[in-house]
Amino acid sequence: MPLLRELTRKVASKNAGPFQVTVDVFCGSAEAFARVAPVLDTVQVARLFGVPPQLMRRFDIPALHVVKFSFPRPVVQGSRFDRDMHGAQFATLLEELHLCGDDP
Repeated sequence: MPLLRELTRKVASKNAGPFQVTVDVFCGSAEAFARVAPVLDTVQVARLFGVPPQLMRRFDIPALHVVKFSFPRPVVQGSRFDRDMHGAQFATLLEELHLCGDDP
């Protein structure tokens, strides 16, 4: 089972306002997108980030070879419990995800 980072060009995450995070999986080519998108399980991604699956929104954008996820931040940006002001650490978690149903 390959890691997501082994099959993609880049995974990036950032705030989408003080209440949301967006994570972009840049596949880099139509071939990589066709390989990654079907096996990148939305429920598995939701579990990874501790988000109820019904709150995880997924957008597949084949023309750009991108899979995008948006979900509520665990805490409001800038609150005293916020450990990631910019939402950047979510990308690292997703990069380390083992993809099921795909061979290395």
